[in-house]
Amino acid sequence: MNKALITLLGAVALTLPMLAQSQAAKDTLVIGMSQYPPSLHPGIDPTVAKTYGMRFAYRPIATYNDDRQMQCFLCTEVPTVANGRAKLVDLGGGKKGLTVKFTLHPQAKWGDGTPITTKDVAFTWSVGSKPESGFARPALFQRITKVEVLDDKNYILHMNKAEYDFADMFDFALLPAHLEEPVVKGLANPADYNKHTHYSRAPTTAGLWNGPYRLTQLQSGAFMVFEPNPHWWGQKPHFKRVTLKTIENTATLEANLRSGDVDFISGVLGLSMDQGLAMSKEPALQQKYDFEFPLGLVYEHIDFNRSNPVLKDKRVRQALLLGIDRETLVKQLVDGKFPVAHSWVNPMDPGYDANVTKYPFDTARAKALLDQAGFKPGADGIRVNAAGQRLSIEYMTTAGNKLRELIQQVLQNQWKQIGVEAVIKNVPARTYFGETLKKQQFTSLAQLAWSSNPEEPPTNTLSTSAIPTAENNFGGANYSQFSDPTMDRLIGEVQRELDPAKRKPLWAQMQKIYTEELPVLPLFFRTDVYVVPKWLTGVVRPGKLPSNYYGQETWGVR
Repeated sequence: MNKALITLLGAVALTLPMLAQSQAAKDTLVIGMSQYPPSLHPGIDPTVAKTYGMRFAYRPIATYNDDRQMQCFLCTEVPTVANGRAKLVDLGGGKKGLTVKFTLHPQAKWGDGTPITTKDVAFTWSVGSKPESGFARPALFQRITKVEVLDDKNYILHMNKAEYDFADMFDFALLPAHLEEPVVKGLANPADYNKHTHYSRAPTTAGLWNGPYRLTQLQSGAFMVFEPNPHWWGQKPHFKRVTLKTIENTATLEANLRSGDVDFISGVLGLSMDQGLAMSKEPALQQKYDFEFPLGLVYEHIDFNRSNPVLKDKRVRQALLLGIDRETLVKQLVDGKFPVAHSWVNPMDPGYDANVTKYPFDTARAKALLDQAGFKPGADGIRVNAAGQRLSIEYMTTAGNKLRELIQQVLQNQWKQIGVEAVIKNVPARTYFGETLKKQQFTSLAQLAWSSNPEEPPTNTLSTSAIPTAENNFGGANYSQFSDPTMDRLIGEVQRELDPAKRKPLWAQMQKIYTEELPVLPLFFRTDVYVVPKWLTGVVRPGKLPSNYYGQETWGVR
């Protein structure tokens, strides 16, 4: 062996331990994501961006974990009927209620060292139960009629309905009473709460947070910085600083990953599937990153503005769905990784009905429905009605999302084939989720995604009570303003049915209404894209779902 080669091999041998040592010593993490949350309040403006970001610094009392199992985060034991913490109560008139006992973790504290107590629970209920407070998921607060405080750590929730998801406290956005109660007491109008809460005015206040990290810096629309919470009682996090960097254009987001300006891109609101697939085929990147594509409970769809006279006609809505070749769409854009959706219920979910009505790609049937609705082909191919109104609809989504913008172009072309003109108009994600959707500032179509828990009833997305209005300070996420008394009844019944087998037919009935009325256009269920550097541990877990919303304190360096 010549001396030059020996020297080269020696240099490589020395470099490898040095690289391993430098990675092991790495104590900062920069994560890229494509959206910045419109609000940091845990109960207002629910978005995937906020859910992802806040989980570094915030934990609910109890909810589903990454593996879709109910888990205590701020409590000591998940209440069940079997362990006696949940008890059925006869309310008279054939109605059943529940009492549900929780015990808060004895070491649980807010980020300023203030113990988390039942005072926080009682205060949170007093705020969330007022519709004008603007909480986006009010159903749980309305179900609770009383918070019975036993002592600083023990309390009982009295519920006016016996519903199977009684232990899920994700929607019960726990607030620090010692900080937020003075704010609420100082308001002349409860509807102004979101303007004055510390989460809006001073979000880096340590006592707002109760997770492994605290929010310490931010620039609205650009980044959030999290640092370890010294009062966290669980496993101490490895990283001394985690920065969530918002880059709304997903092509630019990928460029930042390749250049090393970000270490890792979040599995949600990160790279589009076509980007992830293309990167996974590059040998150089295969050496550097682990690629995972897990299917999640994330439903991509298009909401209708049902106040639009054209879209009030069910035949027009059905024609629009029949005019989309969704199978080819997902095959060409994402290599078939996204299963086509036929309703909001994921095939992995216990409530899924395999016999749900399906709308295949059928341009002939779509054209016939539009004919029946009174829209005939015009001189330029775009349909017009008897009054001369063109069948032209506005189509919105989040600006800069590469995959969504590709989908818009495909659908625009496919709808043109049946005589429908789609005019694309996109806005930044913060505006879209902060104003456009909840105040129905879209005239026709709005594409977005819903994220859900296992077998989660569509209370917040399909019930009449979840329609955002000025009266509820635009809380709720029923952006299409769908209102159906039978659906409302079924949502209530499925929640009250404690027997999983008896819930199945109720779920089937809800899906039948959904596919008949089409309050939204179902597109597909998203598969997340994880491009994780091989030195980062805890995110991709062999044999399990990637650590997504919880467990950031377990992330570390190999």
